[in-house]
Amino acid sequence: MKLAEASLTPAKIVAELDRYVVGQKDAKRAVAVAIRNRWRRMQLAEDMRKEVVPKNILLMGPTGVGKTEIARRIAGLMDAPFTKVEATKFTEVGYVGRDVESIVRDLLESALHVVRERARRKVEKKAKTKAEERVLDALVAAWKPGDYDIELMSSAETGPTAQELKVVRVKLRERLRSGALDDKDVDIQMADNSQQLGNIFGDASFAQTGIDIGQFMEKLRPPTAATTTSARMTVKEALQTLAAEEAESMVDTKDINAEAIELVENHGIVFLDEIDKVAGRQAGSGPDVSREGVQRDLLPLVEGTTVSTRHGPVKTDHILFIGAGAFHVSKPSDLLPELQGRMPIRVRLDALTEADFVRILTEPRNSLTKQYSALLGAEKMKLSFADDGIAEIARVAAMANTTQENIGARRLFTVMERVLDEVSFEGPALKGKKIVVDGAYVRDRVGDLLEDQDLARFVL
Repeated sequence: MKLAEASLTPAKIVAELDRYVVGQKDAKRAVAVAIRNRWRRMQLAEDMRKEVVPKNILLMGPTGVGKTEIARRIAGLMDAPFTKVEATKFTEVGYVGRDVESIVRDLLESALHVVRERARRKVEKKAKTKAEERVLDALVAAWKPGDYDIELMSSAETGPTAQELKVVRVKLRERLRSGALDDKDVDIQMADNSQQLGNIFGDASFAQTGIDIGQFMEKLRPPTAATTTSARMTVKEALQTLAAEEAESMVDTKDINAEAIELVENHGIVFLDEIDKVAGRQAGSGPDVSREGVQRDLLPLVEGTTVSTRHGPVKTDHILFIGAGAFHVSKPSDLLPELQGRMPIRVRLDALTEADFVRILTEPRNSLTKQYSALLGAEKMKLSFADDGIAEIARVAAMANTTQENIGARRLFTVMERVLDEVSFEGPALKGKKIVVDGAYVRDRVGDLLEDQDLARFVL
């Protein structure tokens, strides 16, 4: 459920994140305060509002501790433009690949979707009414005496009168609203988009130029008399299709673009994942040659600049940037000093312990144990986890992280798949049976692997 910023207090944000992410209190609080500050800034006078800049955040911690999961949950929580990108996807200007300004363009596309959906919801009722009338027009035009069990007194020679057709329309409307005609076929007239030329080169080819190639190509298309086409579909599909078409026609594209740009500039949030992968400053060659260049290109975005897009220029002065990285090989001080200064709030996420794994397996709303129980429940079998079984899974995962590379909560996926491998394979044959995963069940399936560390490195 998405909430408006005004109702997103820091306590509510943290409480919502607690339903999905175990621990990491400091990171949750920092993100919650930063999001609330977006709303606080908008309550200030215009002259003060311009001076208040976002306090960008840098989340640091091992892989698998919840950095990306916090971003995913924030995206689902907010009714504001949000985009999550990986720093490794971008290259320095001059190299083949995406440049960092595409981050802002992606954010604007996200905002356009948010604004367009709001605008459509406002005209939804009127659009449905118009769609209903268009479907009725098609049904009445194709109606013949006896269709849909509607009989009239007019003779076959003269055909139905205008007054009788009004009666037919009233009866068809009743059946339409009751759903009795949902599965009936109808021929409708709808906008013809088959001759649009905007995608012959692909919008992605021109995305980084800020040029709307689609609009440009449409201007080159010669005018044609036929702007609609006939399509045959069920009445239910026709109502949905025409309602969407009517809603789109009622929405002013210029107003949507202007509102989306304003929304991005004042409420936009960018989650920049894997920022540690571009932290190296050593000169080199090969795939890492442009890492420092990516940082230099990020600087003006984070500090504040104007990015040209096909919908208009976007200022980044008040966009909130949240960087995240494991920093296994590099460290935050390996980032350019200027970029470090643009992310003043540093939060270190804690490595997960065995006790954290137990909580991850039980507390979240859709924990792993609940997911596996639901999946195998589709086979009409009942899978449950005993407390000692959950504790043993957590112990195995924690031990594997200690003896091998620490990959955090992702280790639980590997252990769970190993433990439930046989049950998952034999699922269809276990219909109606109850399986209880206890401590002995877990040890029986992964105990040998823990004793043979060489084999465990490949399996766990």
